[in-house]
Amino acid sequence: MSPRPDNPRTPKESSRTPMSAAPFSETALYKPVKAFLEKQGFEVKGEICGCDAVAIREGQAPIVVVAELKLAFSLELVLQAVDRMRVADEVYLAVVATRRGRDRDSRAHRLCKLLGVGLLAVSPRSGHVEVLAEPEPYKPRRNTAARKRLVREHARRIGDPSSGGSTRQPIMTAYRQRALACAEAMRHQPMKPRDMKELAEDAGAILLRNVYGWFERVRPGLYQLTPDGGAALARWGAPPA
Repeated sequence: MSPRPDNPRTPKESSRTPMSAAPFSETALYKPVKAFLEKQGFEVKGEICGCDAVAIREGQAPIVVVAELKLAFSLELVLQAVDRMRVADEVYLAVVATRRGRDRDSRAHRLCKLLGVGLLAVSPRSGHVEVLAEPEPYKPRRNTAARKRLVREHARRIGDPSSGGSTRQPIMTAYRQRALACAEAMRHQPMKPRDMKELAEDAGAILLRNVYGWFERVRPGLYQLTPDGGAALARWGAPPA
């Protein structure tokens, strides 16, 4: 049997071929972007002082637009845009349009908007240019509900039980802490939710919902700890008072 190549590619690996291996070069983006800017009244020329495309619209104060062309959205491209903002009134980033690539990531759109940088998705074959972000100042709309959840969780969590950056392990949320407090209270005997109000104001809801499977109802209004609840206490212990 002949030896296998040093770096064989499986079909799965080949499906992840980087965009740089696509059948296009950055120059394929130039004509569509040039046409896009010309429709806005700009005169466009390529490769001016290191910029991929420079568009100028004459007037009492000329408007200068710089477009940088890349096959895919990347941090390096964003850093390039930040540098170009020092010499241009507006900056566009133009990348090859994809179906599920980074150019379709709403976080990339928000990043461009926060910077005031335009983002274009270009189809080299058809010449179609889609504006994903306009090059204008942007202030994101405040998500009041999410902000309240953030502040409430921070206030209700006892101490700082979970190190930032933790992955692949349960987070010690304020809810889990209150559930553990209930579990500790009934470690040796069944308890009524009303008797645990000082430990957790929502003790009744915690026992009723039984999210973690730590509790079971003995009779209406009375609960006891399950083996899973005992294991949870052995793992985490009771939360600090």
